[in-house]
Amino acid sequence: MEESPPKQKSNTKVAQHEGQQDLNTTRHMNVELKHRPKLERHLKLGMIPVVYMKQREEILYPAQSLKEENLIQNFTSLPLLQKLYPKDPENMVRKSWASCIPEEGGHMINIQDLFGPNIGTQKEPQLVIIEGAAGIGKSTLARLVKRAWKEGQLYRDHFQHVFFFSCRELAQCKKLSLAELIAQGQEVPTAPINQILSHPEKLLFILDGIDEPAWVLADQNPELCLHWSQRQPVHTLLGSLLGKSILPEAFFLLTTRTTALQKFIPSLPMPCQVEVLGFSGIERENYFYKYFANQRHAITAFMMVESNPVLLTLCEVPWVCWLVCTCLKKQMEQGRVLSLKSQTTTALCLKYPSLTIPDKHRRTQVKALCSLAAEGIWKRRTLFSESDLCKQGLDEDAVATFLKTGVLQKQASSLSYSFAHLCLQEFFAAISCILEDSEERHGNMEMDRIVETLVERYGRQNLFEAPTVRFLFGLLGKEGVKGMEKLFSCSLHGKTKLKLLWHILGKSQPHQPSCLGLLHCLYENQDMELLTHVMHDLQGTIVPGPNDIAHTVLQTNVKQLVVQTDMELMVATFCIQFYCHVRTLQLNMEKQQGYALTSPRMVLYRWTPITNASWEILFYNLKFTRNLEGLDLSGNSLRYSVVQSLCNTLRYPGCQLKTLWLVKCGLTSRYCSLLASVLSAHSSLTELYLQLNDLGDDGVRMLCEGLRNPVCNLSILWLDLSSLSAQVITELRTLEEKNPKLYIRSIWMPHMMVPTENMDEEAILTTFKQQRQESGDKPMEILGTEEDFWGPTGPVATELVDRVRNLYRVQLPMAGSYHCPSTGLHFVVTRAVTIEIEFCAWSQFLDKTPLQQSHMVVGPLFDIKAEQGAVTAVYLPHFVSLKDTEASTFDFKVAHFQEHGIVLETPDRVKPGYTVLKNPSFSPMGDVLRIIPADRHFIPITSITLIYYRLNLEEVTLHLYLVPSDCTIQKAIDDEEMKFQFVRINKPPPVDNLFIGSRYIVSGSENLEITPKELELCYRSSKEFQLFSEIYVGNMGSEIKLQIKNKKHMRLIWEALLKPGDLRPALPRIAQALKDAPSLLHFMDQHREQLVARVTSVDPLLDKLHGLVLNEESYEAVRAENTNQDKMRKLFNLSRSWSRACKDLFYQALKETHPHLVMDLLEKSGGVSLGS
Repeated sequence: MEESPPKQKSNTKVAQHEGQQDLNTTRHMNVELKHRPKLERHLKLGMIPVVYMKQREEILYPAQSLKEENLIQNFTSLPLLQKLYPKDPENMVRKSWASCIPEEGGHMINIQDLFGPNIGTQKEPQLVIIEGAAGIGKSTLARLVKRAWKEGQLYRDHFQHVFFFSCRELAQCKKLSLAELIAQGQEVPTAPINQILSHPEKLLFILDGIDEPAWVLADQNPELCLHWSQRQPVHTLLGSLLGKSILPEAFFLLTTRTTALQKFIPSLPMPCQVEVLGFSGIERENYFYKYFANQRHAITAFMMVESNPVLLTLCEVPWVCWLVCTCLKKQMEQGRVLSLKSQTTTALCLKYPSLTIPDKHRRTQVKALCSLAAEGIWKRRTLFSESDLCKQGLDEDAVATFLKTGVLQKQASSLSYSFAHLCLQEFFAAISCILEDSEERHGNMEMDRIVETLVERYGRQNLFEAPTVRFLFGLLGKEGVKGMEKLFSCSLHGKTKLKLLWHILGKSQPHQPSCLGLLHCLYENQDMELLTHVMHDLQGTIVPGPNDIAHTVLQTNVKQLVVQTDMELMVATFCIQFYCHVRTLQLNMEKQQGYALTSPRMVLYRWTPITNASWEILFYNLKFTRNLEGLDLSGNSLRYSVVQSLCNTLRYPGCQLKTLWLVKCGLTSRYCSLLASVLSAHSSLTELYLQLNDLGDDGVRMLCEGLRNPVCNLSILWLDLSSLSAQVITELRTLEEKNPKLYIRSIWMPHMMVPTENMDEEAILTTFKQQRQESGDKPMEILGTEEDFWGPTGPVATELVDRVRNLYRVQLPMAGSYHCPSTGLHFVVTRAVTIEIEFCAWSQFLDKTPLQQSHMVVGPLFDIKAEQGAVTAVYLPHFVSLKDTEASTFDFKVAHFQEHGIVLETPDRVKPGYTVLKNPSFSPMGDVLRIIPADRHFIPITSITLIYYRLNLEEVTLHLYLVPSDCTIQKAIDDEEMKFQFVRINKPPPVDNLFIGSRYIVSGSENLEITPKELELCYRSSKEFQLFSEIYVGNMGSEIKLQIKNKKHMRLIWEALLKPGDLRPALPRIAQALKDAPSLLHFMDQHREQLVARVTSVDPLLDKLHGLVLNEESYEAVRAENTNQDKMRKLFNLSRSWSRACKDLFYQALKETHPHLVMDLLEKSGGVSLGS
């Protein structure tokens, strides 16, 4: 036996999988103290509901303990992903790398929202399809809907009658009338049939497992009106119901494994699709507490599972969670050491019969049980009569044992038998295939028969999605073969088994197989030789389909895959180890399509949070992945423990990663010590991208320590320099001078979405390497800023024309694509052109029109002027949160305000973050969204937080804003705060989507005076007063934490840590208000004459600007002038092309070299600096 002899409970140990020990970065201490309060709290608050079910329904339980271990009873809740719009019926399965592009997106919903208004169509769906993997909890969810309705907790006002049908049971009936069907769907008759049918719009039919029986639900008589008492074949009756020729106003809820329902239901209308994603992390833990009646056993069992990230991830699937709990309980009952080394579902299933079925039944009776399972699968049967059992050779003693152990269950209503779960039946059916083939009566002919049977049952396209096929792959792996030989005390021929796998692969190869399904099969097999061979050929086997809009790019560089669950992520990252064509792995929480890349990459798209266990598995796999050179985690909010695990991987001697993107990952100075430890180690890392993180001066100084280490191999580092002090920037430049191979840059380029004409004007990635190659690796003269337009030649400065009007001008020097990060504007131009951009206020235009009653403003308003025909495309920013590729479900319009009135133009494309107009005509223009007024508060938007401070001697005053992500609003707030000498502090925005009209509570970690404590997120025009909270801080001697929580749910949506170092010393205050200043010019421009005349020592000033603002040529040109005045004049001539950030650096350098002069000029001008 695999298990150790029985031991006392005090000796119970938690075993880890061999080779997986380093997955666990921490040890669990004081387990009972950790888990007991959580359990008691959940029980007191009623967070773990108990749901009771009828005896006849499909359940997973040991026969002797129904009350404790019913899967339905132990059910907590399941994450539901509602897709924004249905997929193309011809492409409803994720078949290839190409069709795995995230076309649908979606958002998480609750069970009560299943029949709520669709966010795109604003209509209540009549047909809802619950889809998901095998064992994910679809049937459980369907039964819960019926139960909750019956108890008055769900849809009670929506439906008067709810009918539940198990399609596997319905399939046993030959003919039924509508009245008989309705009678079967009720536990007890509730009303006469005439009364029920009098209000068909109040009826809900739940059809569980619609894809299980071997039927085609065609509406054969669409024009024929049948009486409710007339009997007809069941499949015809259901086809007429779903085809709307009977009870067209009725509602339907279907559950199915596959989304390719058109072949089963040809007349299926376009449904609302909802995917069940399995247990979340906390739900897996809650399940253990509900399964085990003894709290100590629950803690011990979950403790063991939690220590194995792979096993914990497998428990995401509810039926696997039940399987794990059952195996652990059996080990406890038998006094064994708790030991589950299983890394696959197949291995867990092999463990199950070895623990539950006595030895005497294994060799003969289990084989008979497998034959029964196989016959049912081939014939689409899950219910068996006593004669079916006898026919396969199952004796009464064995049947009683299988019932007692829970392998089989008896249906009291029909005196029939079924397996505890369909997945369990499919597992035993897979064993039957192998045992039949092992007899080798006909050699290859027997293999062909098995494969043809599988193809006939599941179809070529869906072959790898079938659990039976996945189990076959697992059983034919080395560990699977050993497990079966041990279970049946027999010897299996390895070569024969391998031939069967190649037969299966060969049958699907001429057709596009499901990429994710194939990866699941390979994961179950775990054979390195097979994985290497199949993944090597994957480039030619799995190719993009004809419907793919970007198939040219995909064929050459990018493979894209949607991984909605932890299980899918684990499977994909495991198999990518053996995929030699991929050089970079990218994990996106948001979809960005159309990258122009320098190396092949795999992009994994994910819209739900990733658990710690999945991160640990991903980083563990990277330690041994030889082909991957780049890892891109940009856009994922990373916890400290996650970055800690990542850095442990990067320091591992075998790790080959050279490039790491951590852009917009929520990193702070605390994380930099971890990253610095990687730089100080002899790692292979050469490029590191850290933009859009709040690292601060302290964090960057830690990075500098790592960069100084002689073993550091880093050559490219991207940071946000705009928020750093001059001292830290100087320190970085000194590092560059000492290390000629090191480039430190400060622009948002690794993922900056830049339109290009070559790829149908899709947003593509412009890499720093490409720019260096084009420029011959010459160092940049100046650092660009977010206000500049970035194009083919680098940054193009934006000129302020009229500060009062907020009018700007940019001269684009050549044809190409240009993007301004601060405004979000993109232009694609055919030649050199001058463009004027004026920030406008919507209130100037909307107040005169009825447009605001039917449309919602969703972006800034610009008045753009350019030469006709020079601009071939303009990308206008919006702040609606989209996760799909093309936002066809949202009715976006571009509003043009012209002399004769308003013109609403439909954009050529709608993408996350912007709309696209080709060959545009210009006038005041911006994005609006057509809505129903009541839905204004249900549109998800991206937002920003703005923090401003003013220092006095006694206290610090903060202003905190929560507004939509609109550059015109931010500019208006900046200008208003500047009038009162407030300075903005850069902090990351909220990660989650928010909603207009929602209210939020502002709080802090110290005794802060906050007025008001409640903020409403609203859109106000840039000319209107913006809402903010004023926060008074006493003597800020230590750091403070600010938080914003949703008022309704008190969920944390944003927090920031403010340190004393974030606040610069206050300048002398003069009574004169800033509004009386002659102009809002920069300090450098405002005092030009005085600076030319009074700067007495120019060379020290030039030394501080060298490398930051001045390149070598400019530096020598200024020094060549004879007098200090001439040098300053030359310097001011060069400053005409400087951005505001460069002038800020000049101001800082001047304060250090001529502090008394700066102070004198400030006092004379009112004590106000418009510099840094």
